[in-house]
Amino acid sequence: MYDPVQLRTFLTVAQTLSFTQAAGRLGVRQSTVSQHVRRLEEATGRPLFVRDTHSVELTEDGEALLGFARTILEAHERAAAFFTGTRLRGRLRFGASEDFVLTRLPEILEGFRHQHPEVDLELSVELSGTLHERLDAGRLDLVLAKRRGPGDERGRLVWRDRMVWIGAEGLRVDPERPVPLIVFPPPGITRARALEVLERDGRAWRIACTSGSLSGLIAAARAGLGVMAHTRGLIPPGLVRVGGLPELGPVEFALLRGARASAPAEALAAAVLSGADRLSRTA
Repeated sequence: MYDPVQLRTFLTVAQTLSFTQAAGRLGVRQSTVSQHVRRLEEATGRPLFVRDTHSVELTEDGEALLGFARTILEAHERAAAFFTGTRLRGRLRFGASEDFVLTRLPEILEGFRHQHPEVDLELSVELSGTLHERLDAGRLDLVLAKRRGPGDERGRLVWRDRMVWIGAEGLRVDPERPVPLIVFPPPGITRARALEVLERDGRAWRIACTSGSLSGLIAAARAGLGVMAHTRGLIPPGLVRVGGLPELGPVEFALLRGARASAPAEALAAAVLSGADRLSRTA
């Protein structure tokens, strides 16, 4: 009833919220993406996306199909691996942004380890800016991180969202006083975006807390020390959006490969891309 190719297209559109970006990632025409989605909608008898000229959003039925699509595709990939008899070996140095510490990324990595037990996976969790530097220096093979900003098209787009200001519930930012900021240290991409936006808006600011650990920033925010810029889909429990501050704009997460191509890196990249919708849900 459900074609794996069409399901993979559906997941890619759900992750990028763009038929154009999905077509680019899959290496097909946009008309092909539209056709795959249309056939799935015919198969389910339900609309899966609400779309207009400016935006694409999942319907409730589309959200429900996410889990089924992942399950079907994972079973399909396990069967293919079993009957082809391929066994990957080697060392894979994978870097993931701090943003994904509280998401379901560990589930994706656990599935990869189960499917490829002879791959020695080394995980580094760092700021996105640091991961870019380590990848460029040849110290990582694959990176899942924020793109540096508008115009940065390196890597394969995994997920697009918006950045928002968050803080403790009930926190109000006094417009007459400097904005108290909770930030990562340099070269944090989120930090740079927050400072740039405030300065462009003419808002004074001060650093209320800095930490290289996401858990440290969350603790400071929950204590009401200030506000932090964060991805909308990854807001931690106990924190809420804070208004009265300038818009932070979109954010894109991408998979970037190092200069040394390898089969384990390709396999993990495929696993992350197929399960990318789980990255926008906290554990």
